[in-house]
Amino acid sequence: MFAYSSRELGPSLLFIAAGLVVIALIAVFVVWRGKRRGSRTLVIDAALTVSGWWVTLSALSAIVFVIKIFATDWAEIASTPLWIPWPSDLACSDEFEVTGAVLQCGGGTIENITVRGASLGLRALAGAAQISSLAFATMPAAMIMVICFQTLRGRAFSQTVSRALTIGGIGVLAFGLASDIFGSIAATAGLREVFPPDSEWYPMTFQLSVTPLPFAGALGLIALAAVFRQGLRLEQEKLSLQQERDSLLKDTQGLV
Repeated sequence: MFAYSSRELGPSLLFIAAGLVVIALIAVFVVWRGKRRGSRTLVIDAALTVSGWWVTLSALSAIVFVIKIFATDWAEIASTPLWIPWPSDLACSDEFEVTGAVLQCGGGTIENITVRGASLGLRALAGAAQISSLAFATMPAAMIMVICFQTLRGRAFSQTVSRALTIGGIGVLAFGLASDIFGSIAATAGLREVFPPDSEWYPMTFQLSVTPLPFAGALGLIALAAVFRQGLRLEQEKLSLQQERDSLLKDTQGLV
């Protein structure tokens, strides 16, 4: 949720700690206000507030990403592993028998690229990757918000919750895959814009990679949706039995 880079370790840790403190302060304020009002759902109130802020800030960030595509001339491509060969003048060896420490010839991966003077197409690809990654990370907060809101309404086990979880599972899978694929395509396209085809840094192939996290997240949300559907079914059965008992009791009282 929080990302910050610096040459020194201290500022990065302080930035992340500040974000966590803000979330904690929001939760503490909600709990304090709930206690003053005599609320019996303090944890749900706090979860609803934090998740609501999370979704709101993510929506604002998505708008910023869209504006950045058209308002800037640079593209940020982050968290996308891309393998590139080492330059030819780097001292390395392919021999199996060596007399001392030597670097094995090969390549390495880069994960953060910023391309200045990028084309609109590259900026659009990078923006799509960022928006997809943001939506993927925001889906759990949106699901928590729906569950807490319906619970406070007294409808924790409802079709609205189960449908939202199912849609959320599909969204997690779709946005997670889009984030990985768009990011990989943007990284390769970015290097192709920077280096000429005869450069040793020019990527000849597109290196697409997909992590298992979207599949695991989608499976978890869909399984949770099935749990809520089962809970709704049990509640409906209990309600039906209660109505039958009330009807039978009225009939018995009429006979007496």
